[in-house]
Amino acid sequence: GAGTGVILSSNGYILTNKHVVKDSTQLTVITSDGEMYDNVKVIFQDPFNDLAFLKVSNPKNFKPIEIGDSKTVKVGQSVIAIGNSLGQYQNTVTRGIISGTNRSITAQGSDQSVENLTDMLQTDAAINPGNSGGPLVNAGGQLIGINTAVTRGANGLGFAIPISAAKGVIKQLGRNDDQIQRAMLGVRYIAVNPAIAKDKKLSEKQGALITGSVIPGSSADKAGLKEGNGLEVGKAGSLSTLLSEYTVGDEVELVVKRGNQTITAKAKLQSAQN
Repeated sequence: GAGTGVILSSNGYILTNKHVVKDSTQLTVITSDGEMYDNVKVIFQDPFNDLAFLKVSNPKNFKPIEIGDSKTVKVGQSVIAIGNSLGQYQNTVTRGIISGTNRSITAQGSDQSVENLTDMLQTDAAINPGNSGGPLVNAGGQLIGINTAVTRGANGLGFAIPISAAKGVIKQLGRNDDQIQRAMLGVRYIAVNPAIAKDKKLSEKQGALITGSVIPGSSADKAGLKEGNGLEVGKAGSLSTLLSEYTVGDEVELVVKRGNQTITAKAKLQSAQN
């Protein structure tokens, strides 16, 4: 199999898609200058998203990308996708615009596995098999997304995971790779849009509506969140993506709608691995 990755640090950390490295027994990294590395280790796979982090031993001249802020992405802005198109054409560069944000898709892998992905960036920059895991960058060359999926049978319809979804893990790289953790709040929710708001008779047209039970003993439970609460998110990303910028132990402040009341609550984020 072949895919793409993006260099995060000069000492060998690389970000790619989880499905690119899934079930692999050996990985080889080939950089744009032709260097080949066989001593590659998968150090973390996100339990909630299609992201994986790799470590190359003894890298030469690794130049990390500058990380941007996907929360500021606007529809219509110019972007560039870079990748190993079709697994044959390395360093292929395509250009387009952001066609939409906060998209939800169902992605099917080559092994017929299915994954639901939310809060995706939609772009008309050409993304092909082999581009998976590669960078989507803005006009300033900053990383704003990880190219992940293409819609078969359609033209100009590609999707990327916003880089905000990886920032919490990126902060931990190099500390102790065996103890990297993904932060979570501990709620089951649905993303609110105008149709959901009308159906549920909600006053907010965007955000996250807690559905089902709050996980007992979780950060959300300790903060007093309950089923039916609405969290004020949506403009800058989904609840999951916004939480992904934090690490385990961080305290976040939540603005919550409960009936006609607006309350604030603080939650100390827990590990998704527990």
